[in-house]
Amino acid sequence: CNREKASVLYGELSDKYPIVITRDLDKAKAWVRDKSRGSERYGLMATSAAERLRARGIWADNNIKPIKWFLEGKEDVNSSFHLEITATEFAVQGLEIDYGIVAWDGDVRYENGEFIYKRFTRNMWCNVNKPERRKYMKNAYRVLLTRSRQGMVIYVPEGNPYDPTTLPELYDSTYDYLKSVGIVEI
Repeated sequence: CNREKASVLYGELSDKYPIVITRDLDKAKAWVRDKSRGSERYGLMATSAAERLRARGIWADNNIKPIKWFLEGKEDVNSSFHLEITATEFAVQGLEIDYGIVAWDGDVRYENGEFIYKRFTRNMWCNVNKPERRKYMKNAYRVLLTRSRQGMVIYVPEGNPYDPTTLPELYDSTYDYLKSVGIVEI
């Protein structure tokens, strides 16, 4: 949560390693497709706790077939290239793709100058109070944010004012914080 330090670090690497942000999943998909050349791999990732991204058509699945996701070609709908199957931190840990989309849910969100941790249970977000569990959740995002070799898009949904589990305010402050660091919007 050190905005100044994050901004300086982003400025140092943004020319060599593009990181962009969007609220439009189609723009994120177009960006990774346009950046990729030849056999460079791109894919969609989210944390295993990203339950409310389903409202945007993103199902974080711990049971994907990583071999197909990482190795199959553009013609295989089970490959990362189709941007349909969402890999979680468990599938991608220790592996890399060239360009990634990191879909950010309301499980870790920026509020009042700090990141807070939530777990979606039944029909509502609940606080995560155990420090070990918070650390795990933070590390899940750390894994996802370090899987792309050449660049990435961070996708933060706009939210839905008619769904109390995906209200815009659950996502807006995270998006605003990441933009305030200097991450360019596409």
